[in-house]
Order: sequence, then structure tokens, then C-alpha cells
Amino acid sequence: MLPQKLKALQTISRQPKILIIGDLMIDQYIWGDATRLSPEAPVPVVNVEKESSTLGGAGNVAQNLLSFKADVIVAGLIGDDVAGKELLKVLADENADTSGIITDKNRPTTIKTRIIAGSHQIVRVDRETTTTISPECEAELFGKILPHFATADLVLFSDYNKGVFSPSLCAQIINHCRSIHKKVIVDPKGLDFAKYKGAYLIKPNKKELAQAVKFEKISHTEDLKNAASALFAQTDADYVVVTLSEGGMAVFTQNSYQLLEVKATEVFDVTGAGDTVLATLAYFTALGFTVEEACELANHAAAIVIRRVGSASTTLEEIIADMEKTYD
Repeated sequence: MLPQKLKALQTISRQPKILIIGDLMIDQYIWGDATRLSPEAPVPVVNVEKESSTLGGAGNVAQNLLSFKADVIVAGLIGDDVAGKELLKVLADENADTSGIITDKNRPTTIKTRIIAGSHQIVRVDRETTTTISPECEAELFGKILPHFATADLVLFSDYNKGVFSPSLCAQIINHCRSIHKKVIVDPKGLDFAKYKGAYLIKPNKKELAQAVKFEKISHTEDLKNAASALFAQTDADYVVVTLSEGGMAVFTQNSYQLLEVKATEVFDVTGAGDTVLATLAYFTALGFTVEEACELANHAAAIVIRRVGSASTTLEEIIADMEKTYD
């Protein structure tokens, strides 16, 4: 990312329309302190001081995009329950289009509850069903999102391996998007990355990449390059972007490799940082920035949110300020 691009960021007027398809969930937080161990088991006793909740998964990606003032359409599954209604209300209150969300009466809305003592997460409790989406729900979901493909600037997959992204639904969406020249950016999960074949960009972390291409581990740059090559062979993607935690971000095409160093100076909580990277990549790619430029901006965005506890988002103004510090 070149310093002269800062001016372009400050004068953005057109907001992109982005269709997010993914696993929707609620992130609950129970905050307190722990000063003693339980007499019942060697575990801390947390004295609860407050509780809060926010959107997780694809909902967190949506909130990141909304903080950039993007036009956002959200698609996915919720249960017929209180959490599902809460999720819809939060998105609607933030002006997201929720017409792509369907209700599956056979599964609950996913809830992840984190118990935090001080600034340390003690435990996470998940309430969810992760079976693959039924053929009936798959057909209903595709029918809901079909009208949005024509008007969206870009399509995002936010896959948390909760059952939405069956191979058949992935193929149906990606093939349709390719036929109308729409880019699909994927945040992948699971072991079957072949289901994303034909996507424009796939963004795994190092561990996800190793698992997907059946590498025991990725220890060196040469391992990383070989793993990316294997993923290109599986998916025929245009780009593979690998997030490397404290190592930064690696950007691959089939013929090139670029390492972007991490921008963070302090790390408090990485929860949701991948969602921020995904949203930032999508936002700036949809505006016409190159993938390499969008990745540089995403690196700055991630550096901002991991300084905060809990899933967080950032703004265009904060990214500009963070970049200005870098180039001072």
C-alpha cells in the first residue's frame, strides 16, 4: 500500500454493495473476576459483573462492512428462537438487508458464550447444530439470494463449518457468479476446500491451509508456497491469501508471492480479527483496489481490532489514521 493511496481513501464516495453468505451466530460474553479456585474442582470461580452480546461469524463480517458504510445484504440460516430474532433485529437496526436469511426450525441459532475473568478468556460454551443444510433449506436459501447477485458488487462466503456451505450450494453459487462475472471471496473452514472451486480469492489461515492440502505442518516459506500451489490445484482460484498471525499475511497468485508484515504492536484479543480482514479485503476489492492493496489495508484493520477485547470492527477513518502513523 503506497502512501499516495491515503488520499484516495479519504475521498471515497461510492459505497459498494456486498452480499455476505455465511454461518450466523451470537457471541455472548460473561465478564467478571476470578480470585479463587472452586472447592469442587481445580477451576476458577468467576464472579459475574456484567453480560453482553454481539454478532459473530458472518454477522460480525457484516458489522465490519457496515462500519465502513457499505451496502450489505446478509444471507444464511437462523433457528426459530429468541437468539435468531435478536440477530435479525441487530442487523436490521444497523441497516443491513436481511432478506437473504431463512429460518430452519430443525436447528437452533448458534450461540457461543465466552466467560472472561479480567482480560483472560476462561472457557467457551457452544450451543449449535452443525449438520449439513437440508436440500429444502438449500433450495430456499438459493432462491432468496438469487435476485441479489445481479446488483451486488461482490459476494462473500463466511464459512464457520456450521452446515450452510454444502458442496452443492457452493458450486451453484460460484458457477452462477462466474457466469455473470461476479467475484467470490471465501473465508474457508473444514477439510474440503475443493467445494470452493472457481472462487476468485480464498483466505485461510496457516493451520487451515495445512489441513486442507494434507500437509502435516507448514514450518518454512517453501512449505507455505508448496501448500498454496496445492490449494490452487484444488480450487483454481485467482488468489490465495494466507493469514499468518504474528507473521503477517502472504498473498499468492499462481505465479507470484508477497509477504505483508504484521502491523500490530499490541495484542489483547484475536477474536473476530479474521472477520475484519475478510470484510476489509472485500470492501476495497469491490471498490477497485488491487488485492495486494486491499490486503495491506486489511493488515492495518486487523492491527486495530486485536488491540480490543471481544469481536470488534474498525472504521475507514481509523485505518487512515493507523496508516498515517506508519508513514510518518
